[in-house]
Amino acid sequence: MAAKGYRLLRRPWRVRRPLYYGMVFELLGIVAVLVLFGVQQPDAFRTQFWEIGHLMGWNSSPDMILYAYANYQPLPKVPFVWSQLLTNFNVAISVVSLFILLVKMIMIIMKFYYPVLGLIVSLGLTVLYTVSVYGQAGPDYADPEHPSPVAWYIAKSCSVARPFNAEGNCQIAKGAFGATIYLLVVYLANFILSIWSMWPNKMLDMYDDDEDYDDEQESKPKGKQPVVNVTALHGGIGIMSGGSPSTGYYGNKEWEMQPTQQPPTSPRAVHMSGAMGGGHGGGGGYGGGVEPPLFTPRTQAFHALDRRLPLRCG
Repeated sequence: MAAKGYRLLRRPWRVRRPLYYGMVFELLGIVAVLVLFGVQQPDAFRTQFWEIGHLMGWNSSPDMILYAYANYQPLPKVPFVWSQLLTNFNVAISVVSLFILLVKMIMIIMKFYYPVLGLIVSLGLTVLYTVSVYGQAGPDYADPEHPSPVAWYIAKSCSVARPFNAEGNCQIAKGAFGATIYLLVVYLANFILSIWSMWPNKMLDMYDDDEDYDDEQESKPKGKQPVVNVTALHGGIGIMSGGSPSTGYYGNKEWEMQPTQQPPTSPRAVHMSGAMGGGHGGGGGYGGGVEPPLFTPRTQAFHALDRRLPLRCG
């Protein structure tokens, strides 16, 4: 039964395959960030990078906190890129992403994951990973004499850290940054897919659930749905004609169980239908100027099961 009007909650997805494949790519990215962010916890090389950047004259010094303590000055604000908050934030969102993925898989299996939920989840994760990308490559303006618009381990080659025995750590940090961008793109694609599925569409609102719509979409042939003259098929002739708005593919499903009075376009079909109805004179046959009813293949199958073939129905 077709639903009328726009549906916000129980709205089917326009396509499901990108949703399924997206979970595979999402899982790969989550595993990567779990490992790479876990290696950096709690302070594997964050302070080391901060110190290397200061020695090279690229950013502020981590000693500014000790300097503030020694001189009884207010503690300076640590740049987000060098803060413990960023490290904990990255580990937290990687764990939360894995939990959300598991819940989403269960909801998809239970057929309860609708586009409105996908819109909320993907939007939230997109924001979280945008903050993470900004933090990892964030600026450092704590020292006016050494401003840094982008963290040096992102903007420069890791070979500069070789004298400090930190080239491997730099590569790990770059890998974590790349994995974060990868997940950001995946969640952004999910967000766009959710918006597309939420966009008003008359064909989408025809179906009461997404399973019916997807089944129809996968079985839909190219072009118009033909109507078959089953009576002519029994006589050896098949008449094919394109669907109309009332009998088309997207029309009311009740038309499939109803015969349509459409004159055959073949002279041989007219002769065969007249021969089959001849001699009955307006009785149970289709002679006497009355054209045989047209049936779709699905209707023919139902009538065959009910022993109501078109030639036998009176």
